[in-house]
Amino acid sequence: MSAAPAPTGERAAAAEATRLVRLEGVGKTFANGTTALAGVAMEVRRGEFLSLLGPSGCGKSTVLRLLAGLTSASSGRINWSQSDPELGFVFQEPTLMPWATVFANVWLPLRLKGRARAQAKPAVMEALAKVGLAAFANAYPRELSGGMKMRVSIARALVTRPAILLMDEPFAALDEITRNKLNDDLVALKCELDATVVFVTHSVYESVYLSDRIVIMAPRPGRVVAEVAIPQPLPREEDFRLSPLYAECCRETSAALHRAMNMEPAAH
Repeated sequence: MSAAPAPTGERAAAAEATRLVRLEGVGKTFANGTTALAGVAMEVRRGEFLSLLGPSGCGKSTVLRLLAGLTSASSGRINWSQSDPELGFVFQEPTLMPWATVFANVWLPLRLKGRARAQAKPAVMEALAKVGLAAFANAYPRELSGGMKMRVSIARALVTRPAILLMDEPFAALDEITRNKLNDDLVALKCELDATVVFVTHSVYESVYLSDRIVIMAPRPGRVVAEVAIPQPLPREEDFRLSPLYAECCRETSAALHRAMNMEPAAH
């Protein structure tokens, strides 16, 4: 899969206008000497759904943590098109406070910003409504299913109206029926909010269904080795999963992932 030529003139200006963040030669080496990433080069564009796909240990989650500012790069640069962008992060587990109501869990990011409960209530209820849980504002996490807990986690990430939503395998632990339903709901929500999403997954099928573009990473150490564009515009519905285009995109993505998994370790 060959790299696209560098844009020039008007194309370059248009690309710059849509770019939200760019990683340039980013590396990450942990204190124990493990090199998680080396020379990562990629960009995230405004309003797109971008998936990071690759085997375990290729640094997908590390890329998210770098974007979120939860850790710092050892080398290279991360260039944002705006200063101090608002970020939302959805982890693999819902990470809800079990002693607090659904409302209180979603209120937490606004509370940390100094927003009183009464002041935050419209934003909290709007976020819960968007994930279909407005009626459960006074429930506790123990009263919710796994899928509902993840919806609360998504609402909590959305309540600050982030410029970019970072999602680290949020549906991996769910059954296939629940996972497909949440995939559908996530696509609809992304389109409604015109949100930018960076989504980590191990699933070829999930990445093709959700994404405008898929970045494929190879391990040891992690780096970007391929991209696949999905030419079906969002939103998508169940008939896309049954279409020849979906099957072809899955084949292309699966082949690229297979090549990535069989690459020799990169020198670093």
